[in-house]
Amino acid sequence: MKKTRKAFLAPHPPLIVPGVGKGDEIPATRDAYMRVAEEVRGENPETVIIISPHSVCYADYFHISPGTSATGDFGAFRAPHIRFSVQYDEALANGIGAAAEKAGVQAGKLGERDARLDHGVMVPLYFLQSPRIIRIGLSGLPLIDHYRFGMCFREAADALGRDVVLIASGDMSHKLKADGPYGFAKEGPAHDAFVKDCIERLDFRSLLAADPALCERAAECGFRSLVILAGFMDGLQAQSRVLSYECPFGVGYLTAAFSGGGNEPSLLPVLFDERKARLARIRDTNDPYVRLAIDAIERFVKTGKIMPPPAPSKDMPADMLEKRAGVFVSVKKDGALRGCIGTIAPIRKNIALEIIENGVSAVSRDPRFPRVEEEELESLAYSVDVLSPPESIDDPGALDVVKYGVIVSCGNRRGLLLPNLDGVDSVEDQISIALRKGGIQPYEPYTLERFEVERHT
Repeated sequence: MKKTRKAFLAPHPPLIVPGVGKGDEIPATRDAYMRVAEEVRGENPETVIIISPHSVCYADYFHISPGTSATGDFGAFRAPHIRFSVQYDEALANGIGAAAEKAGVQAGKLGERDARLDHGVMVPLYFLQSPRIIRIGLSGLPLIDHYRFGMCFREAADALGRDVVLIASGDMSHKLKADGPYGFAKEGPAHDAFVKDCIERLDFRSLLAADPALCERAAECGFRSLVILAGFMDGLQAQSRVLSYECPFGVGYLTAAFSGGGNEPSLLPVLFDERKARLARIRDTNDPYVRLAIDAIERFVKTGKIMPPPAPSKDMPADMLEKRAGVFVSVKKDGALRGCIGTIAPIRKNIALEIIENGVSAVSRDPRFPRVEEEELESLAYSVDVLSPPESIDDPGALDVVKYGVIVSCGNRRGLLLPNLDGVDSVEDQISIALRKGGIQPYEPYTLERFEVERHT
């Protein structure tokens, strides 16, 4: 077993490959890649593990590419003559899968949709020219599971005595310039500055505590690759170096090197403790609306039974039992949406019953997500939105994305979007998303309504 492990964060712009681009469009990144290639050659690893956000990705599962070999080319980038053929390290891939199963991380070789190498793998391969690799995708699982998955890489490599190098392929924000291909969002530069600072200070704790909304609105594709890399370095006396950063086309390209040897305490117990404390604060809420949602959801998930109507008490506001309103109950897991169901107008006797029924539906009937399981309950956070009666408006100028939600209607089709949502910055965005949710085309005649919400978190 090697005493030192090395890993690299590397972007994957195809333009950096001569034959796709000229090779000099991104000079700092090109030079950094040459340094990475030199360091990898110096390590002479038996296997290079490459994490790619463009490989197979599932919401609840890390995919490890199966088989003995794979091929690919840059045909999608008008350079089909640039081809790759690699061998897969089956023994190490199996070892990573076994380590993940032991750790309770969902990962394996099932569900290969496309065996061809993707550009998130091929761009690093062009410089590294490694004949034996493992290709691994990302997932929609929480960041802490990405970190734990990275720990499984090293455990498996250590068990086999395998010399490996890890490449975390991924670009930073795609929203850094107004005239760039993806436009501009203020979260773009903030995200990239935050990631660069975390790397320079080797601050993996802050990395895992990042606001998911920041990453989403920055439109990045490398953050979770970096978190897996952080797990790979867990328990080592690590060092980090930023080799380059540039954003000539409105996309951030960050290249960094990591090395670690010796031993230090694992960060994982600290991360679990901080997560547990954060969730405990959420569960200890004094808000009666959220408290009712939590109690109703937990009763249903644990027993399959619907909570009976609550009785009046000093802890139950009179409005909850005496008034009627539309209610949305939202459930999140580690910052990511896990379920959301609501009613535009009241259909039950009071707000309390609306919360109970919609809370149960959010964790069991949202078609976008599988049913919430009991072991997930400790990881959930909740919010309850009580809607005011909708009012018709004739002009989108009467909307405000922070203050008002919107309802668009066309015949029997309706789409609703709550106010003050991450990533919804303009009325145009708000209406567009609501139209999509309602299955309404922008050119069809539709009406607008607005409403306010009383949000409980």
